[in-house]
Amino acid sequence: MDFTGMGGARRGAPVLSLVQHRLARRFRSCFRIRRRIPWPVPNENPSAGVLSRRDFLVRSAMVPALALAPSLGSRLVAATDPATPLPSTVKPAKKYPIGLELYSVRTELARDLPHTLREVAKLGYEAVEFYAPYFEWTIPRAKDVRSLLDDLGLRCYSTHNHIESFTPGDGAAKAIELNQIIGARHLILATAPKGTAGLEGWKNLCGRLSTAVEQLKPHGLTAGFHNHQTEWTPLDGGLRVMDVIAANTPPEFVLQFDVGTCMEAGADPVAWIKAHPGRIKSVHLKDWAPGSAADEKGFRVLFGEGISPWADIMAAVEATGGVEYYLMEQEGSRFSEFETAQRCLASWRALRKNS
Repeated sequence: MDFTGMGGARRGAPVLSLVQHRLARRFRSCFRIRRRIPWPVPNENPSAGVLSRRDFLVRSAMVPALALAPSLGSRLVAATDPATPLPSTVKPAKKYPIGLELYSVRTELARDLPHTLREVAKLGYEAVEFYAPYFEWTIPRAKDVRSLLDDLGLRCYSTHNHIESFTPGDGAAKAIELNQIIGARHLILATAPKGTAGLEGWKNLCGRLSTAVEQLKPHGLTAGFHNHQTEWTPLDGGLRVMDVIAANTPPEFVLQFDVGTCMEAGADPVAWIKAHPGRIKSVHLKDWAPGSAADEKGFRVLFGEGISPWADIMAAVEATGGVEYYLMEQEGSRFSEFETAQRCLASWRALRKNS
């Protein structure tokens, strides 16, 4: 079949099929674009009237690039234009909930628990920590408390307990059930049982608490200890009680850090935190200042009024200590319980804003 009449093929030129002929015309029309767009083509000869096979192949390879040019150009502009926002690679700062140890409002709590929780939530606290009296709740009572916590948007991450909560049998079983109901994860021993003394006495207690860690683990819970001033006192041989506890409990055992009693004992809070990475899951924000309670000193100062190096403590527990949440604690002040909690929270927020 002769197609020389279609498209005016030159005499002596190879005869093209209809399909080849149409493709050639399309490619020739595409390459007219180069006269409008400054696009250097290798081996280009503008005076040549015939497209060489090499030029044909080169230009054919460039056609897809032409189609992509607008989108590539816009990306380059976006990358160089300072007015165009770039995707952020900076991770948002981790948020640490601020809660209230309910011993701070113990009179109000004993009078009316629901009202106390509502007031605490209204002040702006995000969590609460119940202390020992919660252990007397019935299961229905615990469920009512959990329902109220949920309604108020409050969380309970930990509870303070006596030794019976860590003793195998009915005590541990009840503590497990109550804490699971209210959503707590950490069962903290609030104070050592009476009669705990000497290096061996403290090691024995550590053995009981380590056993409790294994018993709590299947239930999604763990155990911990809350320090007081006496635990910073050296035992025979120079070891402090807190050193003994840290060395004789498993890594998942929580060393809940009460800052005020550490300051009262003259210990270094930052050094303690850095020596036990990952174990300071919660911090009691209790301040302390030298002086007597009659002078509104000691533990009666509000958060931020004492001598605790809060900025350094926060930096250490967040970078090294493994803190998950903070708990404001106040043993009493010149103000009412609720006003004390409100003023301490305001000071905490100011410190966080400026740190």
